[in-house]
Amino acid sequence: MKAAVVPEVKARWELREIPTPKAGPGQVLIRVHACGVCHNDLWVGQGVFPFPPLDPVVVGHEAAGEIVEVGPGVTTRRVGERVGTTWVQATCGRCEYCRLNLPLTGQSGMNCPESVMSGLTVQGGHAEYVAVSAESTVLLPDTVPYEVAAPMLCAGYTAWSALRAAGPKPHERVAVLGIGGLGHLAVQFSRACGFETIAITRSPDKHRLARSLGADHVVADGEQLRAAGGADVVLVTGTSYQAAGETLQGLRPHGRIVLATIDPVNSFTIPPTSPFWAQRQQVIGATHNGLDQLTEALGLVASGAVTPLIETFPKERVAEALERVDRGEVRFRAVVSYV
Repeated sequence: MKAAVVPEVKARWELREIPTPKAGPGQVLIRVHACGVCHNDLWVGQGVFPFPPLDPVVVGHEAAGEIVEVGPGVTTRRVGERVGTTWVQATCGRCEYCRLNLPLTGQSGMNCPESVMSGLTVQGGHAEYVAVSAESTVLLPDTVPYEVAAPMLCAGYTAWSALRAAGPKPHERVAVLGIGGLGHLAVQFSRACGFETIAITRSPDKHRLARSLGADHVVADGEQLRAAGGADVVLVTGTSYQAAGETLQGLRPHGRIVLATIDPVNSFTIPPTSPFWAQRQQVIGATHNGLDQLTEALGLVASGAVTPLIETFPKERVAEALERVDRGEVRFRAVVSYV
C-alpha cells in the first residue's frame, strides 16, 4: 500500500510503498478514504513531541474509511461499515489508571503507560489502509462524506468535548479564542446550541467569516471581550496560552476557561493581578472526552448545523498539505485523500 512516511525528524513527508497491515485480534482493517491533518502530526514530524519508535513512521489520527477486514474476536463491527478512528485506540487494562475502569478518552492515553495511540505508538492513518482497535472506532452517519468526517475525528471531537466540559447554561455567553481548525467548529457548535457566541481573533480577515459561522460578536483580545460584556465560558482553541491568560480580563464571575489545545512553548498562567480566586472562576482541561461525544458531534454535522471548512489534497500532495498547514495557509482543516 501507499503511505505518507515521515523519514526522520524535520524531514519532508514522502509517499512510499510499505506492507499492508492485517487486522489482528480485536482489530478492524480500514480502507482509508480520507485522513485529516492535525497540528500534532506536524509537531511529531518536527520533533516537538517524541519521534515515534516505529519503522516506518506513519502518523495520523483522523482516518475515515470503510472496513474491509475484521479480526478475530470482533463482534461489534462488520465488513463494509463506514467508520472513523481516533487518537487513543486502547489501554493495558491493568495499570492503576486502567483499574478505575473509566471510558476510553484522551485522558486514557495520558495516564496508561502502555496506551495504544495512532501515529505515536502504532502506525497511523495517513495511508491507504490502517489496522485499529474496533472499540476505538465510531460509525459514521451515511450522509457525511469521508472527507468531511475526517476533521471531526480530532478537531471536531476536541471542540465539542471542550464545550460539553464547560457545561454552559442556557443564559450564558460562550467565547471562542482562536478561529482556526478547532475554533471555526467551536463557534458553530456554540451557535447550534443556542448560546450567544463571541469569537476572539487578532486576524481582521477572519472577522466576517467568524460572523458567517455564527459569532454574534468578534473581538481581538480579553480587554475587548470585557468591553463587550464578558463571557461565562472561554474555549481556548488556539495554541497560545499567553493569549488564553489575557482573556481572563473578560471572564465573568463563576466563569470557566477551557484549555482544549496544546501550547508547546509556554505555560498557562493566571496574571498576578487577576481576582481569579475571588471570582470563583475555574480552569478546565478538555481533550477527547468519550466516543459518545464524538457521535454527538458527528450528528450535528449530519443535521447540517455544523460544517467543517476543509481543503482536500490527493495523497501525492501530502507533503504540500503539511507545508501549507505549517504556514497557516489552510482554511481551516487540511484533509488528504488516500483513494
